[in-house]
Amino acid sequence: QVQLVESGGGSVQPGGSLRLSCAASGSIFGRKVMGWYRQAPGRQRELVATIGSSGSTNYSDSVKGRFTISRDNAKNTVYLQMNSLKPEDTAVYYCNVATVDTLGYRVGNYWGQGTQVTVSS
Repeated sequence: QVQLVESGGGSVQPGGSLRLSCAASGSIFGRKVMGWYRQAPGRQRELVATIGSSGSTNYSDSVKGRFTISRDNAKNTVYLQMNSLKPEDTAVYYCNVATVDTLGYRVGNYWGQGTQVTVSS
């Protein structure tokens, strides 16, 4: 039984910062890609950032230069540091852990329950 628990969401003013955390528990086998996705009302869920087992990162163009993803493998935790927040960043943010095979194909996929981030004045 795998659980992903997010924390750190809340309400901030434009230009503010938040740090999201996601702790994974249970048995997750294989190489793990960890990431953050978000979904605003009336819109599809979109990728925010991912980080691979080797530390390689990938960011959506909309957050590049403002957000930083990192991971602590010993704690099975992934973080998202969000700076210079904009109203358009308002969404529910979801933690994701994907397991991949040796060719990089996804063989497992796990989601957290989501945490609300609201950016408004």
